[in-house]
Amino acid sequence: MTQVPLPFFVYGTLLPGEHNHDRFLRGRTRDERPAVLPGALLYEGPGYPYAIDGHGTVSGALVTAAPGSYTELLRLLDDLEEYLGPDHPRNLYERVVRTVLPRADHPPPPGPVRAWVYLAATAVTRSLRTGGTVVPGGDWLTRRPPPAPRTP
Repeated sequence: MTQVPLPFFVYGTLLPGEHNHDRFLRGRTRDERPAVLPGALLYEGPGYPYAIDGHGTVSGALVTAAPGSYTELLRLLDDLEEYLGPDHPRNLYERVVRTVLPRADHPPPPGPVRAWVYLAATAVTRSLRTGGTVVPGGDWLTRRPPPAPRTP
């Protein structure tokens, strides 16, 4: 099945400055710009976050694949997010289409964009709703102090 070449909304370890950004996105993107995912909540995970449907907003970035990189990027992100296919029982995340809003303070002019988003799979979502820790404000980057500057 051919996938619709949508941009990706990332909100955790794939954000600029986080440990998976350079490993998975560097050289494979044409554009990365701040955006928000309305209608979602962000939860702490074991070193990475989970977004689920809910009454909140998640901050992140809208990432557009570089020309010729879409298929590779989709495969890499599916592997990283342990997405095996729609509603697969071993999925850690589900890859779904959601409407994302680019931030108004970053060009080009903002407007709703349909994008792939990795949301927590059903079993994970159930567990988070009963005992998970919500990331205040829905911003993964504000959950802890920024890393100390590197010394040369």
